[in-house]
Amino acid sequence: MSSIVRSECVLTELDHARLSKLQDAARGGALADLLAEADLVPSQRVPADVVTMYSQVLVRDHASGEVRKLTLCYPSDAEPDAGFISVLSPMGAALIGRRVGERVRSALPAGLEREMTLEAILFQPEASGDYST
Repeated sequence: MSSIVRSECVLTELDHARLSKLQDAARGGALADLLAEADLVPSQRVPADVVTMYSQVLVRDHASGEVRKLTLCYPSDAEPDAGFISVLSPMGAALIGRRVGERVRSALPAGLEREMTLEAILFQPEASGDYST
């Protein structure tokens, strides 16, 4: 389970609508809490430093110092070994709506917890003018 402490969670109206459809699959938890508490904005007004669906980000692991490139996606597109992580995964749920510079905590499969910092957003669909992805 993710431990998500947010200063402010921002979701596009489109991401919120699509994620709401996945809420049953998530069986509550962090995604349900996020959907209930998020500030919704039109896709055209989401800040460029906020992680949205299909954003490509760099995260730094605090324990190892390793920097990883991840792309946040829907479960059907997930390929964790290739860096495509599902929004329903603990790390995916921790990243959605986060801003560059924020820290996230996420559970690992072995029950350990990993803390990471969102270092950069390399690509955000809305920042490139894509308001329908």
